[in-house]
Amino acid sequence: MANHKSSLKRIRSNEAKRLVNRYQSKTARNAVRNLRALDVKEEAAALLPNVISMLDKLTKGNIIHKNKASNLKSKLTKHVASL
Repeated sequence: MANHKSSLKRIRSNEAKRLVNRYQSKTARNAVRNLRALDVKEEAAALLPNVISMLDKLTKGNIIHKNKASNLKSKLTKHVASL
């Protein structure tokens, strides 16, 4: 067990940040999955900017790697364009 006040605070703050990151990451993954499942181009085109924004925010917070976000955005854009 931690002995210092600062390490106890760090444990608490790390847990809170972990939960927020996990929630945002799971939400983005669900959005990507839902976008891939769409067959109507208008709906997919409307959802694409929101998904791209989610991925950019995850990248900005170092939750996912920037190349992974770029690959996902590229593939999703190609998918929407092919509908």
